[in-house]
Amino acid sequence: MSSSNDLLKSLESLVESLVPPSRIDEPLRNELIAHCQEILTSRIGQSHEPDIGHLADLVKRQLFQSSPSGAASLKFTNLLSRLLDQHVLSRKHASIQFLYSLASSPQPSASVPFLPSLAPPPPARVSHLTLPLDKLPSSPTSPQSTAKSKAQRLGEYREQSGQPHLSEHLLLRDTLYLLQGISGKYVQLSSQSESNQQEHRLEFLDNIRYIISAPTKALIHRLSEVGYLYSRVDSFVREREGSSGVGMIEQSLCHHLQTKLTEYYRLIAVLESQMPTVNPSTEGNVTDMREQETGLTLRRLDVWINDWRLRMRMMSVCVEGARESQGGALVNLIHSYTDNGDPFIRKFTDQLLEEVSKPFFATLHKWLFSGELYDPFHEFFVAMDPNLAHLQYMHPSSLPGNINQLASDGFVSPEQDDPRERRTGLTIWEAKYRFQQDMLPMFVGEAFGRKIFSTGKSLNFIRYSCHDSDWVVTREKMSDTGGSLKYSDIGGLERSIDAAYSTASQRLFDVFLEKFKLLDHLSALKNYMMLGHGDFAEQLMIALGPSLSRPANTLFRHNLTATLETAIRSSNAQTDPPDVLRRLDARMLEYSHGEIGWDVFTLEYKLDAPIDTVIDPDAMVKYLKLFNHLWQMKRIEGTLSRGWMRVAGGARTTFVRLPDLEPSWHKIRIAMAEMIHVIKQLQAYCQLEVIECSWKALVEFLNKREGDLDAMIDAHRTYLDRLVKKIMLLSSKAGREENVMNQVKDLFATVLHFQDAVENFYNFCLTESMRRDRKLDSDRGLYTGPDDPDSSLEEHLPRLLHPVHDYGSQFSDKVQTLVAALQTHPDLDCRFLGVRLNFSEYYRGKQQKERAERAETVTPK
Repeated sequence: MSSSNDLLKSLESLVESLVPPSRIDEPLRNELIAHCQEILTSRIGQSHEPDIGHLADLVKRQLFQSSPSGAASLKFTNLLSRLLDQHVLSRKHASIQFLYSLASSPQPSASVPFLPSLAPPPPARVSHLTLPLDKLPSSPTSPQSTAKSKAQRLGEYREQSGQPHLSEHLLLRDTLYLLQGISGKYVQLSSQSESNQQEHRLEFLDNIRYIISAPTKALIHRLSEVGYLYSRVDSFVREREGSSGVGMIEQSLCHHLQTKLTEYYRLIAVLESQMPTVNPSTEGNVTDMREQETGLTLRRLDVWINDWRLRMRMMSVCVEGARESQGGALVNLIHSYTDNGDPFIRKFTDQLLEEVSKPFFATLHKWLFSGELYDPFHEFFVAMDPNLAHLQYMHPSSLPGNINQLASDGFVSPEQDDPRERRTGLTIWEAKYRFQQDMLPMFVGEAFGRKIFSTGKSLNFIRYSCHDSDWVVTREKMSDTGGSLKYSDIGGLERSIDAAYSTASQRLFDVFLEKFKLLDHLSALKNYMMLGHGDFAEQLMIALGPSLSRPANTLFRHNLTATLETAIRSSNAQTDPPDVLRRLDARMLEYSHGEIGWDVFTLEYKLDAPIDTVIDPDAMVKYLKLFNHLWQMKRIEGTLSRGWMRVAGGARTTFVRLPDLEPSWHKIRIAMAEMIHVIKQLQAYCQLEVIECSWKALVEFLNKREGDLDAMIDAHRTYLDRLVKKIMLLSSKAGREENVMNQVKDLFATVLHFQDAVENFYNFCLTESMRRDRKLDSDRGLYTGPDDPDSSLEEHLPRLLHPVHDYGSQFSDKVQTLVAALQTHPDLDCRFLGVRLNFSEYYRGKQQKERAERAETVTPK
């Protein structure tokens, strides 16, 4: 019994909420409740064989009665056939039977409004204006039913005073026009230009016959904001539709805005259909009370339009930003509004950004997984230099002459090459594509943006520079890790970026190290340009020494090349790969008058794409500088070695006959030992402390295979810069970078001058020894030749020993200065070189001794 009462109460509440006239019409309410009970207790859907064909005939018969033309019946047949093809609904007969029962039931007397009421309606008031006299309530116990409301009394007072308020339904009609950016009859939009700015105003056309209250004006003004924002958005969309050159992201924005505006049009149409009807008997001033309770009013319109007010504001802000931004900058602008505390604005912005960013993610997907840049409107954060767009990397294997074409006769330094004609791999790698920070969306971040940029460049490099035959396999790996990229899945985007970056970088390292043998080329540069192959350097020095001592204009390239080939075949360098050996060549730099072969000879190692991306022409210039310095050091070492062997051998043979010159030769041996010590320490420092340590770090990096091509280039540059800085003893002090290096060059020149002086003294000693032998033979009665009357030891000895002692003392002083400069050098390894040169504090003690001598000479006796 209690469940039946609950059901009855629920049906009564449902009927009163859906059919408001039933609140005051008890027979109507009872009839509707009884009809609902019949539906609930009916046998629709019982277990009997459903006959859809018979039910369809019944529906068609009823539709033919309401529409004799047959259009409704034909439309029903079409809908029924589509319903039968669907597998979602399992009880199709029951659904059609239910709809047929509802259509066959008697219609209620009052229509239910489309829009639900925003608040529970107040109890109906029975007014003398709307009810006939025979239906007036006669119960004396309900005095409020016959009394007039305050609004009715206020309206009557205004009519009697001659200043009635304008009817709300008229203002409501104008307000709907304003929501569409159109002026109404009583409220109009006006625009004025003041100081180069368009100012929009709302004008109310007041009349002596009626007035519009201030609260109503404020409400209409509030509603008109939506119409003004709508006009701005609509004009932007129409302007972009009629213009050319609009970017894809901006087109996507316009498409999404047009979709939202279509939804807005639909809402306006629905609201317009809910306009209250006017009762002609009230002369168009008073609407039906039922319409006032359930129909559309200004305040209800404000509530319904409130969500669209926020939408229009956001759309207007995006429109204004789109006028000054494009591409990734526009996506950035929209993304900046996602950090909002209002969940409605945040949700709307996320939806907008999801649609607007689709062209961006399409371009990103093509760049990230294919290495192709499709950006016709320059909206992506990766831009291509149009001057380099037509250039591609070229490997010598695709040239007619293969790699032998590298051996051209002319040698031109990179500084003298025409930059318009020279397009190395590094130039294309660094300049063809560039990273645009202002176009990078904030939700990507700079770190991931750099990874995207590097990944696309790496894939492009693998395809068009390396001509990778395994590119298909790499592309399949990239596509497997890719998937779909979208704004709503930022976590998946980051995972895709990391996976693509790792795959592309790993493949790039494999191509360089395995296919193009980068490590072999770097090792060849170390062994040949930095004289790492000691036996090769010795053989080349022995073979070329006599030729290089001649003037530079007497040397010929084919002789140098033949000598180089001989040095290779007579040393362990012959075991190097043939591809490495045929890249090695002997050259002569441009020479001037008076220079000898030592000044212009150099080795050259030819490189091609894509290896020249890592070892670029600027790097080859640095390798050339290192070779010249180390080659000069090797020359000094060879000169001192030959001089020492001659002096040591002469002490056992020639100089025995000249015991009076033994003190002079002893001093020469001491000076030469000092020179040999300095040169050996310099060579050990360059080869062991600098070259080998730097090489170890470079090889470890390449074996790890971490990072991208930029990391590989940076690692090689770091390696080479460290070599140049430490071997050339460069300082970081401005204006004094090469001071120490110049001192070393002076040392080398002093050693050469010293050796020339020693050579002259040695030749004199040989002549003197031969003269004394002839004199001894003459004393024994043997004639071995005429006496040399000009040979006098006392006359020639001072002239020959003076330059020897002078250059020896100069060398010692310069080494002392060099040690002092190294001790204050900013580089730690250079300071350690100073310690090695002066490990016994010899130069420090000598310096103190010189200071003491100078002090004695200055002090008066």
